[in-house]
Amino acid sequence: MTIAVCPGSYDPVTAGHLDVIERCARFFDEVHVVVAVNAAKTPMFSEDTRVEVIRRAIAKDGYDNIKVASTEGLITDYCKRVGATVIVKGLRQNGDYEAELGMALVNRKLAGIETLFLPADPILEHISSSIVKDVARHGGDVTGMVPDCVVPMLVEALQSESESRPAGRPAYEGRN
Repeated sequence: MTIAVCPGSYDPVTAGHLDVIERCARFFDEVHVVVAVNAAKTPMFSEDTRVEVIRRAIAKDGYDNIKVASTEGLITDYCKRVGATVIVKGLRQNGDYEAELGMALVNRKLAGIETLFLPADPILEHISSSIVKDVARHGGDVTGMVPDCVVPMLVEALQSESESRPAGRPAYEGRN
């Protein structure tokens, strides 16, 4: 059985992420979508929320070979634990390759795990979690960029963010 891992922060999961995950599920016996916890980032949504949203988003499409989990350590350690032999990463045209290539080489050196780069669907390649959050922060409509269940969650999270921000501070300071 061939097991693949699709790691990411998924903060929030986007239509582009789901496209890569679903395409990946056609090629491998089992796909683990792994919310990678990055201590250097302050996520908008909790680890548990991100896992649950991905589960809800893929459940409606009936993929029984996709598992959703999270990890705090090296993604290669997770891969070894579950017996995965490949990491799958979606690439957009905005320099993703350069950023991901170094990681792929390190992952191969650390654990002998190969990385497969899957080009983004041209219709979705402009979408990123950062862009989604930025558009939503400025009142834009993100319908179609994220699963339907994410839209009200974004509104609620941004409202809480706005209410907890000290007076005089901008609503957006470039946080990812």
